[in-house]
Amino acid sequence: MMTVKKMSTLDLSGSKKRKRNNNERVSFKFKNFGEQGFPIEFIGCNFDQNVKLLLEFAQQENGSIWSFQLEVHRHPPMHVFLFVVEEQVELSLNPHCKHCQYIGWGNNLMCNKKYHFLLASKDTIGACVEGGNGQKYKYKTDVNNIIGGEIIKSKLNLIEIEGHMMHGVFHSNGFGHLICVNGSLETPTSSDLPGHSIMDFWDRLCIGLRARKVSLRDISTKKGMDLRLLNTLAYGEPWFGRWGYKFGRGSFGVTQETYQSAINALQNMPLALLAHHHHHIGIININEILIVLSRYQMLSGHSLVTLCDAFHFMLELKSRIPKENNNLTSCYPGLLVDTTCRWSPKRVEMAIRVVVEALKGAKSRWVSRQEVRDAARAYIGDTGLLDFVLKSLGNHIVGKYLVRRCLNPVTKVLEYCLEDISKAFPKQDQGFRVNDSKGKQQYKITLAQLMKDIHFLYNNILKEHKGLMSNYTGVFATIPTASRIILDTKYFLKEYREVSEPDTRIEPDKSKIYCAIMLAIKDGFGVEEKVMTPFECFLMRKDVTFDELKIEVEKAFGDIYLGLRNFTTRSINNLISPISGIELVFNVVKPGSKIVLGGVIMSNNDDINIINNGGIFEGIKNNNIIMDCICGTKDEDGERMICCDICEVWQHTRCVNIPNHEAIPDIFLCNKCEQDILQFPSLP
Repeated sequence: MMTVKKMSTLDLSGSKKRKRNNNERVSFKFKNFGEQGFPIEFIGCNFDQNVKLLLEFAQQENGSIWSFQLEVHRHPPMHVFLFVVEEQVELSLNPHCKHCQYIGWGNNLMCNKKYHFLLASKDTIGACVEGGNGQKYKYKTDVNNIIGGEIIKSKLNLIEIEGHMMHGVFHSNGFGHLICVNGSLETPTSSDLPGHSIMDFWDRLCIGLRARKVSLRDISTKKGMDLRLLNTLAYGEPWFGRWGYKFGRGSFGVTQETYQSAINALQNMPLALLAHHHHHIGIININEILIVLSRYQMLSGHSLVTLCDAFHFMLELKSRIPKENNNLTSCYPGLLVDTTCRWSPKRVEMAIRVVVEALKGAKSRWVSRQEVRDAARAYIGDTGLLDFVLKSLGNHIVGKYLVRRCLNPVTKVLEYCLEDISKAFPKQDQGFRVNDSKGKQQYKITLAQLMKDIHFLYNNILKEHKGLMSNYTGVFATIPTASRIILDTKYFLKEYREVSEPDTRIEPDKSKIYCAIMLAIKDGFGVEEKVMTPFECFLMRKDVTFDELKIEVEKAFGDIYLGLRNFTTRSINNLISPISGIELVFNVVKPGSKIVLGGVIMSNNDDINIINNGGIFEGIKNNNIIMDCICGTKDEDGERMICCDICEVWQHTRCVNIPNHEAIPDIFLCNKCEQDILQFPSLP
């Protein structure tokens, strides 16, 4: 077995490619890998060039697999391996890209290559390599001796194996997909990375390599909770939104406008209405829900008004609970009195007690502000003091009571209610403590209790329960509808803008120009000329001619796209006057301009002027397949579908009332065909 020399850690910032012994493995820093200068200066004009520059610093395992050893931290030693696999599309068993199809990029031209970037986990590192004796390796101790001394398995095995910490794939034109992120939710161990560190790493790669657009499918769950719903309710965006991923495409006909409206409706749902109308809402366990919400009203230093406020506070609280003692103590006075208040604390406290006693007499019934004020006037003659207390007391805790305040949606009158929250901390002796020196109450919560409460609220407010959603009435009927719209939005994307390089990186005798390709496309409505590629950057001599530019464009686009290998330029479409091939480009257009080149694809020495072959697109083009679902979907969106056996139109199984847990029937008729059959005249 080949032995591996001791690793060396180098700072290659700003350096040229390093000549090294084939047996020597260089370790790079994980925390800055992908930044400018780590390990290379990303000076390529486009994505494909930057990938090739990056791979010059990799360890080549075989003809199409490279690896980087990345140091996460030195003490204790921890390394991870980044594999880069080049996939030739024309040799692939599945040349079309389903990820492009689902996000809406099915009309993109098919690229020649895909580059898979994989962070191997402790469970997959052993499956990525094989030793001479077939032994298994422990990630922490043996990982440094695996690569280089072992034989990398086939790239097909490396790509298809599941369980990598990260798997992202790029097409050679810079469009990419983040397929999976499997990170630890806790502090990194000797073999795991937290999810946010993996996403930071991925984002640095995308920026450094100059990716164009990157999509992902968010189906992450935790303890039965869909995290895209939980995070969107609390923060207004999914977890991936922290890195700039926005709405990409909705399933079941969900549009961006519908998605945003659902978020706004769910986030702004008032908590006070839950208590005010709990007898009419129809939600099961409503009393338990109010107790849980009261628990976090006590822990917060401010009023929790909406569903967004409650879930946001609970998720933020989770990150604040110390891991070592697993509980959090919050100390807040029953009522925070403004230091500029013109009444003494003693008079304010007396007025508070009077108001609370008046509310006790209502026995948990909602009473108007005027009723409370009139009852308290019998003991407090200063109406200004009463008004101040009533204004300040809403949604604050006094002893074992929570004073709720809410505007009645029907009468538009401000109302108050007293809620006993002594049950909010069940079976906890430390639930309420009084600090005599500061006069504050202490409330404690454990991480286990917090997670239990989040799960409880999710299941009883947000989660769909078969047969029970119809119980929601009034404004609360919005909750299941809005939740379903958010859950039906799984595809998100981030658009990486072009980064303009400083003039110092451009050679003095060269300038940039951006070019794209236009082709004639045949569809069901005729023939239409379309720009089929994004603009690529070309760094050309200042005295370059149009003939020379055309040669460079044909070669570059042929290297990137499978269908443009035999492309021949015939015209420049967005210039007004005819251009001679010997004219200097930068005498006609300014540096940095965009030009569109039209042409044809040559095959067997014949011009193919019209592209009508679906095989050159990333998505599968089949004119014989018709998708027309009642939800409005006209194209495949990754959800389960069924075809009518008469009209052969495809629809979502969910939209035709076939649950996902049920098998697709052998014979299926859509509603339209079924109605047509019923109208047939009966046989004699």
